[in-house]
Amino acid sequence: MPHGRITGWATHLPDKVLTNDDIAKMVDTTDEWIRERSGITSRHVGGTVTEMSTEAGKAAMATAGIGPEDIDLLLLATCTSDQQFPSSSAVVQHALGLTCGAIDMNAACSGFVYGLVTAMQFIDGGLDRVLLIGSDALAAITDWTDRGTCVLFGDGAGAVVIERSGEEPSLLGWDLMSDGSAAGILYCDHGGKIVMNGKEVFRRAVLAMENAATNAMDRAGVTSGDIALVIPHQANIRIIEASFKRLGLPMDRAAMVLHRTGNTSAASIPLAMVDAIDAGRIQPGDLLLLVGFGAGMSSAAAVIRWDPPQA
Repeated sequence: MPHGRITGWATHLPDKVLTNDDIAKMVDTTDEWIRERSGITSRHVGGTVTEMSTEAGKAAMATAGIGPEDIDLLLLATCTSDQQFPSSSAVVQHALGLTCGAIDMNAACSGFVYGLVTAMQFIDGGLDRVLLIGSDALAAITDWTDRGTCVLFGDGAGAVVIERSGEEPSLLGWDLMSDGSAAGILYCDHGGKIVMNGKEVFRRAVLAMENAATNAMDRAGVTSGDIALVIPHQANIRIIEASFKRLGLPMDRAAMVLHRTGNTSAASIPLAMVDAIDAGRIQPGDLLLLVGFGAGMSSAAAVIRWDPPQA
């Protein structure tokens, strides 16, 4: 039986760019302070989940060479849905002209990997194609008077088409986890703004990424030496560096867009993955490790074999 594989991919970022110097005019901070502590120099803001998702989804289907009638399910990973209800996936489904089921998934910054694993299960269950989108508009819920958080977040979307056409499995191992005891260290109430205990998030995030990555690699039967490229959640350069050190991974094997996107939550991993594809850093047969963490505290990792369709 054919297996699920990624056959199309695309991203979308809002046009408006907010630099560190722009933020320094809003709160007591500097470009140097932000870069040293986060690795971020700019971020895109001003998008909505439905608009960004529609653009990314449309482009991903074009890359895969398929039309709206070919999609059997839409999964939208987001924690910033445009409305309380209906789901943003329903609005995106209509905008894309799809005639299939549509589901919002909220695992915060781990959402794209949660969605990837879920999409593969639907493919194994008999669907032919799933459109998976990771999209978040964090600027709208950011407290722009809090220099501890406002320097970190941005808006963006990334989408992939997952198709049942691979000769071998591409998802080799995965790990999904949630630790609700940490729900209070990073949250946003209805109608409120992001609240974060930065030191505690850092401590737990490093361990969560290490555990998720180790479990996924163990289940895939591979080691860190087998991984061609790691695509981490783009949250903070120090968290990524610390987790890579614990995993014995060199930073030159990281796909990074953090410096120009900031933390885009569920969009961050597909943004980094597509950037690496465009840069020629991912080749057929490469083993990729996708790993992230998010509010909840959620964590997720997946080892995939890159098996794109032949040109």
